[in-house]
Amino acid sequence: MTRLQITLSLMLLAFNSSVFADEPPKFAIAIHGGAGSAPSSEEWRKNRTEVLEKALSTGEQMLKSGKSSLDTVEAVVRILEDSPYFNAGRGAVFNAAGTHELDATIMDGRDRSTGAVGGVTTVKNPVSLARRVMTETRHVLLATAGAEKFADEFADDPEIERVPNTYFSIEHRRRKLEKTQREQKQRDEDAMGTVGCVALDTHGNLAAATSTGGLNNKKFGRLGDSPIAGAGTYADNDTCAVSCTGIGEDFIRNAVAYDITARMAYRGDSADKATLDILSAEQHLVRGGIIVVTHDGKIVMRFNTEGMARAAADSQERHEVHLTD
Repeated sequence: MTRLQITLSLMLLAFNSSVFADEPPKFAIAIHGGAGSAPSSEEWRKNRTEVLEKALSTGEQMLKSGKSSLDTVEAVVRILEDSPYFNAGRGAVFNAAGTHELDATIMDGRDRSTGAVGGVTTVKNPVSLARRVMTETRHVLLATAGAEKFADEFADDPEIERVPNTYFSIEHRRRKLEKTQREQKQRDEDAMGTVGCVALDTHGNLAAATSTGGLNNKKFGRLGDSPIAGAGTYADNDTCAVSCTGIGEDFIRNAVAYDITARMAYRGDSADKATLDILSAEQHLVRGGIIVVTHDGKIVMRFNTEGMARAAADSQERHEVHLTD
């Protein structure tokens, strides 16, 4: 081989190495729209599928373009909050008093920064107010009147839009409340409409967000797992990002979201094994579903209910939307 050929070969090798070195890490995203029974109405099935597809495509494009996982999960959850077909934001269930109390959490896997709101009644997109708690205060969780007063500080912020509580009053939800109150019992499937998103971005960072209207016919002032970091939401760049849906009290009692990352960190479990073991445990019952994206882009979506509305995509051309099993 001549000196010229050797030089050209070395230049080509250096060029190829730089191309591979600059290749961005893979991205992944998973979304849930609540665990429980699938809607029987064809109209609801169609509309829920369309909203999930819109949310997934939006998140996928954001991650492809290099947007952060934190921006992505917030944007995706806002889409679900704006839909009357999910139990979060616009489509929130009624509490026993016939009004709406909304909860949300967002968490940054880079440093575990977290913001959450509980029991808000006039904030159109609670997930965005939760992010303001994370970025604009030294706190993690603001609830009820305190959260509403905090929202007053963002009167000029279009992302913290205020609406009358009746904005959340969907006739379908009212009928479910009246039926539940007539029967004087709570059906489990009425509790599982929480929405959430977890994502890994091309910079290697994880984030998670969860939002809900809570439990149909819940007692006034009740908080579930959605506004509690470690119960319904968690993100840590070393392990995974988690968002949960189901019977919130189960997830609070068992610190489910944190338990998944702990099992990965301390026992070396895979995210799938950790999730499966928690949802199949007989001693400590956890009813609902869980979505996970790991630090290396693996996606887990498991549930022990009749179904779970969910969607997922990644840089390996995965793109799927499901309403039930």
